[in-house]
Amino acid sequence: MLTEVTLQSLSAAQQQVNSLLLGKAQEVRMAFVALLSSGHLLIEDLPGLGKTTLAHAMASSLGLQFQRVQFTSDLLPADVLGISVYEAHSRSFQFHPGPVFCNLLLADEINRAPPRTQSALLEAMAEQQVTLDGVTHSLPDPFFVIATQNPVDMSGTFPLPDSQLDRFLLRLTLGYPNAEAERALLAGEDRRNLIARVTPCLSEQDLRSLREAVGQVHASDALIDYVQALITRSRQHPGVRVGLSPRAGIALLRAAKAHALLLGRRHVIPEDVQALFIAVAGHRLVGEAEASSGPALARAILHSVQVD
Repeated sequence: MLTEVTLQSLSAAQQQVNSLLLGKAQEVRMAFVALLSSGHLLIEDLPGLGKTTLAHAMASSLGLQFQRVQFTSDLLPADVLGISVYEAHSRSFQFHPGPVFCNLLLADEINRAPPRTQSALLEAMAEQQVTLDGVTHSLPDPFFVIATQNPVDMSGTFPLPDSQLDRFLLRLTLGYPNAEAERALLAGEDRRNLIARVTPCLSEQDLRSLREAVGQVHASDALIDYVQALITRSRQHPGVRVGLSPRAGIALLRAAKAHALLLGRRHVIPEDVQALFIAVAGHRLVGEAEASSGPALARAILHSVQVD
């Protein structure tokens, strides 16, 4: 059961992450939205802008078991999922779990790995389980993936397929910090030292309660009509070849509920949907022209649908 103390601890966790990743309050809130919505987060940006810091800060502030995998061109699926090894003394194969068996997995530079290795995460992200040699292994609860990727025009990258992109609830960019935040970073202590001293604000049980509470946030019929209008418009908008699926609509509504809860409300308003639509829809839309930008199309769709 969700208590006021849990909500206060959630707010404290956000503040703690904001104190470690300076000047990115909106992006931190979106990361918490992805976590509370039982989704996953994709961050696309240049190196050195705080993607890894965000993942470390969230894991430490929430008391989550953390693993990091550096995706490279020679990374194999077994390096992520684990492997069965024959042990002579027992005359049987024993499963040795890979780094995916954790609460928060940082898949760093995921688009530097070949498609076969990228796809190793599909079942884990969609079903919270891994199947190897015909045996299904459940992943810890909660399980949350933060994947980072370099811009696709950089050398040595493999674009993520649509099926992989669809497993990410939100796609964000962090961008450069503002002048005040950058000054504080330059003058302050190393972020790694600060993260090492962080005290968790929530327990795994608290996170499970918060995820259950997200499902109980109220969405009116009018709000659902608005979400459906956005989804329908995405399939009819000029320049869009592939619009949003029903699964995308469900993801948008659940993310809006999590956004409302993070702001202290037990009901969704159109502003929650508007705050998240581009991050939810931008990487799912496919334009008719190769140069078409998914976020630009999502922004145009958002502006074309009025709130009744």
